[in-house]
Amino acid sequence: MSDIFTVSRRGLLAAGAKTFALTAAVGIAPQIIRPGRAFAADALAPGMVGGPTGFDGAERYQYGPQTPEGRAIEAAKALKAAGKAPERIVLGLSDGSIGQLTQPFPAGAPSIKDLWEKEAGIKLDIVGVPNGQEFTKTMQDISTKGGAFDIYAVEWNRLGDLAETAGIIKLDEYVAAHKPEWDDPERGYVNGAKGVSLLNQYRGSTYGVSLDGDFQTWNYRTDLFNDEAEKKAFADKYGYALAPPRTWKEHSDIAAFFHRPDKGLFGSTDLRNQGWGYTNWYQRFVSMGSPNQFLFGDDGKPLINSDAGYLATQEYVDSLSHHSPDAISWGWPEQYGNFAGGGAAMTCAFSNLPKFLDNKANEGSKVTGKIGSMLSPGREVDGKLVSRSVLWLNLSACVSAQSKNPEACYLLLQWLGSSRIYSWMTANPGGYFDPFQLANFSDPLVRQTYHDYHMDVVRETVARTVPTINYPGATAFHNALDENLMAALTKSKTPEQAMADTERQWQRIARRTGEEKLLEAIKTNKQAWPTVLDPLAG
Repeated sequence: MSDIFTVSRRGLLAAGAKTFALTAAVGIAPQIIRPGRAFAADALAPGMVGGPTGFDGAERYQYGPQTPEGRAIEAAKALKAAGKAPERIVLGLSDGSIGQLTQPFPAGAPSIKDLWEKEAGIKLDIVGVPNGQEFTKTMQDISTKGGAFDIYAVEWNRLGDLAETAGIIKLDEYVAAHKPEWDDPERGYVNGAKGVSLLNQYRGSTYGVSLDGDFQTWNYRTDLFNDEAEKKAFADKYGYALAPPRTWKEHSDIAAFFHRPDKGLFGSTDLRNQGWGYTNWYQRFVSMGSPNQFLFGDDGKPLINSDAGYLATQEYVDSLSHHSPDAISWGWPEQYGNFAGGGAAMTCAFSNLPKFLDNKANEGSKVTGKIGSMLSPGREVDGKLVSRSVLWLNLSACVSAQSKNPEACYLLLQWLGSSRIYSWMTANPGGYFDPFQLANFSDPLVRQTYHDYHMDVVRETVARTVPTINYPGATAFHNALDENLMAALTKSKTPEQAMADTERQWQRIARRTGEEKLLEAIKTNKQAWPTVLDPLAG
């Protein structure tokens, strides 16, 4: 994420609450998740060695000794018994996510934090970090050798920068010893080993454990798309049926059709502001090739100063015509507030938009029961549809090189990030950690919180998602792209100038970072890019 993104996530949340009761949605969501009959305390199912109790369905999140969660707990207990475990682990965590570890969910359940402490016998101190400042706080702790945290939680694409500082440790030996099974074909990450490489690894080694699912996902208004008069008017004007757009051309047509600012309706509100908007440029650019239009060639040369780069940027600029006049200053609070008020036909957002806005308990939302989900629009390339989304923000947890008990820290992360505990955690409406594992998408509590119609689309979106840059220098690369895209949006540069200037800046960053090191990271990163293609029809 760009350093120019100076508004914290918490600040944005607060700002959004002024125009829409989003924070209320977070708080009231638990009320609409109806807990079932409470189990007796400590009623673990036969053969289970741990997990939550006290609510109907708790057995789904319990684990036996031969599960990743069970191995982690048993190993933590063994460290404790041998006098090799710490009294406490200090976890630095975005303050918008803490509730998912500290608030019991559903009624009758313990909290995640309480369950870990009870089972492992190791205290967990969670220190809130202002949202948006995770990387800054982590670098401060590393550079000053402050030792304030045992575990950092940072944006996923910071792992490369942190690994190069030697401020976090390589986790390979612990992965080999405790077998987390993140690539389990039924419960693990989407895309198996590729997904693990994408989220947890840098240059082929594990440095982090993903605790989030910020895969950018598209939503639309079903009341508009299903309206018979709108369907007829659209078909009469464009010559094809109104439906969620499968291509960027269809997206442009539909956005133009519904763009009625005089009636308080914008065609599409996928973000265009500095620090957030470039993720939507990504989706247009990377769908230019099959299976992907890459940002860099295998020789490390930037590929953006090209016809693909010019066209994606021109589309990005032209699409302002169906946005708010203030689009280049909108962050997600404005986006969510507008969508909740019925102010847009389509938008692309974090996957929690339906969780908060399609919510009967959220009296401020006018779109409850009126939201649908769709894949990212794409392009026809070589007879197939290339639909691509992008991973952006997404927190990964990593172990500080200053921690005196790195194995115990890793065991906590394996436990938190394994599918049974993570499903239970992400279903909890008390924070931002979103579903991304196969087990999450089929979990009844998660589907209740996020909605059935949305979970299936999110799963397919994850399978079509490209990573943002996660090499050393990621911040500088994204800053350069972001600043030049803003220049194009404000017409101070043509798309061609913007891409040429971005290329020059990327070349300078590459030389400064070390071209050989960068080349290896680029090749490794490419292994995590999707290969899914779709038929043109259907």
